[in-house]
Amino acid sequence: MIVFLVRHGHAVDEAPGAPDHARYLTAEGRAAARALALRLSWIDCWPDRVWTSPLTRAIQTAELVVAGLSWGGVIEAVPALAPDGDVRGVAARIRELDAGAQVVVVGHEPALSGLGAVLTARPDFPALRKAQAARLDDVAALRQEGRGPMELQWTFGFADDAATPHV
Repeated sequence: MIVFLVRHGHAVDEAPGAPDHARYLTAEGRAAARALALRLSWIDCWPDRVWTSPLTRAIQTAELVVAGLSWGGVIEAVPALAPDGDVRGVAARIRELDAGAQVVVVGHEPALSGLGAVLTARPDFPALRKAQAARLDDVAALRQEGRGPMELQWTFGFADDAATPHV
């Protein structure tokens, strides 16, 4: 199983009277999401599922990423991926997926690094920058040896020249 954690792109700032959930991507955020999608396509990101926070900026990021991957599936809004969501519940859903599954999870910090910490059993899981992705592999599941803690393979930003490997 492979999980790609993706933090949304840059969004407009909070403003009086404008709810946080309605904040949308800036032009820079949209360009960053497109660039991240291109980089993900270079490294064989071919998801079976795409899950996103229900907040506007995350949904827009997910839409731009899947468009860049030419993925035609349905993007699922998962309330537990909202900033105050239940990362343990999301981790449990991920663990229920087939061993060969690939899932892209689009959300927010600190929830994404919290999810990464739960999946990898690493309390020092790095926080993701805006329009940055992390790849986690369940090496045991990919070898059909059951399930184990996932391993953080790399992090990759929209403007990075190369992925940053992690061990």
